Order: sequence, then structure tokens, then C-alpha cells
Amino acid sequence: MTESVVRVRGLDKVFGAGADRTPALQDIDLEIPKGAFVSLIGPSGCGKSTLLRLIGDLTQPSAGTIEVNGKTAHRARLDRDYGMVFQAPVLFDWRTVQGNVELPLEVSAKDRAARADRARAMLALVELTGFERRYPWQLSGGMQQRVAIARALSFEPAILLMDEPFGALDEMTRERLNLELLRIWKQTGTTTVFVTHSIPEAVFLSTHVAVMSARPGRILEVIPVDLPQPRNDLTREDERYFGFIKRVRERLRGRDVPRPGAAEVAAS
Repeated sequence: MTESVVRVRGLDKVFGAGADRTPALQDIDLEIPKGAFVSLIGPSGCGKSTLLRLIGDLTQPSAGTIEVNGKTAHRARLDRDYGMVFQAPVLFDWRTVQGNVELPLEVSAKDRAARADRARAMLALVELTGFERRYPWQLSGGMQQRVAIARALSFEPAILLMDEPFGALDEMTRERLNLELLRIWKQTGTTTVFVTHSIPEAVFLSTHVAVMSARPGRILEVIPVDLPQPRNDLTREDERYFGFIKRVRERLRGRDVPRPGAAEVAAS
């Protein structure tokens, strides 16, 4: 059996109390295998980002359990098992690009030479060699997000949590960064959980797409996406790619359709 990095059982999340009580998530069960790329997708307000934040121990569940690497989410956060990337890059304008990437390593008390070496390696990974001494305000939005990804990976986290990191970018930049993210994921093998509103993006990136219902959010189905790797621009022209998009879209609408390539998925 494939080792699971994340195990969520019976998870509920309620905000407020009394008349202001708002159920956000209900009875969530989810397992994420090591090395998987799992996208969370569902209607606006269904709790995708809330689920991501619960996995990352940024908020606490109302009921249920979360394990990360066999530990509680809180212990995993203290052990620095997470790297996190949000829609805004959240970079410090007064620090250079390399200084931003080194920040988590400073917190972990690595020596200066080791921090610099690791930061340069991560910037090379996201293809930003030569930009080490630039400042965030000198970079495009897409380049800033690549710095944020480099920073999140700098301390070799077991799991990368990404909350709509490309949502504010134009379509061409977004597609290019999708390709770069897949390259980085394949190179590092980091288990990734990715929140998106885009069905094509979810299908293109993911090994599995977790489809969520409207609030209170539940997992309707986890759909394996067995499109060939490595994926590229030709993947977006593949008939089976469009088949997976249709399957996710219909599941979001509350319908069920046969899986594209069901025999291959079942055998994977």
C-alpha cells in the first residue's frame, strides 16, 4: 500500500456560534499518498482553502482528526513539515530575492554559507539564477510567485500547500507556471496539495482531483487523473484531457459520468 502523507478523518469545521454558526466543512475523509499532486476544487465558499489551512495547522478543526507524516498537524507544523504558497507571494520588499528565500533557513539557524548555497539551488530550480540580488518590486508577478515557491521548498518540506498561487496571473503566465510547477514537482517529489477554481488547471496538474460540494463542503469524489507524465502543451490537446475536464465538471454539478480510460485508471 502506498504510504499516506496526509490522513483526514471525520473532519468538521464550524465558524461562529449560535445564530452566527456557519458550518464550513462536514465529515471530510481524505488520504493523500506520498508524492501525489492533489488539487482541491469546488464551488466558491465550499471550504477548499479552509481544508488546506486545517491540514497546515493554520486553523483548528471543530471535530475529527488530521495526521501528517503520522503526526498531528500541530506537531507537523512545529517540525516544519510544511511549505506554504498563497495567492499573494508575501515577499519582503526590503530583502533581496535571495534574502527572501533564505528567510526560513535563518529561522532554522543554518549557517550563512549553507543558507546561501541552498537559496541559490532553489532559485536555480525555479529558473531565477541571476536574479539573486534583485528585489521583489523589480520582478513580474509570475517571477515573484516563483520566488515564493523557492522559499517554500528551501527547507525540504514533506508537503507543499498551495492556495490558488496563480489565480491573479494572466492566462499565458499561468499556463507557463503550471508547466514549471510540474517540472519542480517531478524533480523534488514533494507531495503537493493545490487549491484552484480552474477545472482545466486542476486536471492538467494533478495525479488526483478532490471534488468538493457546496457549503458545508464535503468530498464528493477523488478522481485519479492518469494522463501521461511528463505533461506538456500537447497534453492540453489530448482527447482524454478533455474527458477528465468533463468528468470533474459533471461531478461538480452533482452528476456522475463514466471515467475516461477507466480500465487504465483501475490498473494504475
